[in-house]
Amino acid sequence: MKTFEEQIEIITGEILQDYQSGRDIDHMELFRQPDKEVVIDMIGKLRRIIFPGYSREKNFRIYNVRHNLSMLIEDVIFNLTRQITLVLQGTEADLPQPQAEARAQELALEFFRQIPQIRAMVQTDLDAAYEGDPAASCRDEIIFSYPGLFAITVYRTAHVLYGLRVPMLPRMMAEYAHSVTGIDIHPGASIGRYFFIDHGTGIVIGETTVIGDHVKVYQGVTLGALTTRGGQRLRGCRRHPTIEDNVTIYAGASILGGDTVIGRDCVIGSNAFITSSVAPCTTVTIKNHELQMKPRPCASASTAPEPFWNGTLTEKTPE
Repeated sequence: MKTFEEQIEIITGEILQDYQSGRDIDHMELFRQPDKEVVIDMIGKLRRIIFPGYSREKNFRIYNVRHNLSMLIEDVIFNLTRQITLVLQGTEADLPQPQAEARAQELALEFFRQIPQIRAMVQTDLDAAYEGDPAASCRDEIIFSYPGLFAITVYRTAHVLYGLRVPMLPRMMAEYAHSVTGIDIHPGASIGRYFFIDHGTGIVIGETTVIGDHVKVYQGVTLGALTTRGGQRLRGCRRHPTIEDNVTIYAGASILGGDTVIGRDCVIGSNAFITSSVAPCTTVTIKNHELQMKPRPCASASTAPEPFWNGTLTEKTPE
């Protein structure tokens, strides 16, 4: 009878042997892969740059703003350069280290040159959230607490890296926002100004989606593909819909297909399932769903539910 320690040694040997199978999941060169924790840390620091007064360190001082910002940018550029170098070498195995580092540094610098444009877009998203949600007491509340703005902000930064053809990192950033908010926006999607996500949980926006300006989307909306059976053969093809300006899409709606265009000023009702284009200035609703209400027997009179509010306020007489 083998001891517990001996059995552990046998199992270890069997798993090590399994690592020699040459499959994708057997790769062990982890030092050449991007670091997820570093990517998440960069997201937090980028938010400090985009919203300087809302996510700063406690020891931040206004009179040191230039010095603090310079150090913050240098820190993110250093880490971003390192992560881009790793993904470039991972996708281009024959790329020499010096060339990978030089290209990564230029990509990181170009990304930071676009920070003012990112911030301008995020301001429009903040304005859309405030103007579009009567429950918002102020813009500060939206910045601090709205998952939609968080997801959109991460998307805006990831989209720039995606446009610079940085591999892997934009998707890692987007999936982190997805894990935090439940909102899945592919960094390849093209989204215009004044984009508002209300509530947000369960939203899916596919890679080739095109969204215009002043679009409002509620929870559970899918902007997806009709089919992905073609697998990798569909890479680069238009698979997701186009949403033109001033469109509102209510909860649970699904709009699918690369040829599907929702015209400007449309309203798409809850749970609509759309696979063909909709003309501008159209309201789409589901017609034949009806609510049925039937009385049911209660266990006893004492547990009978009170009737629904009938719109009249009355005061109960104290017993």
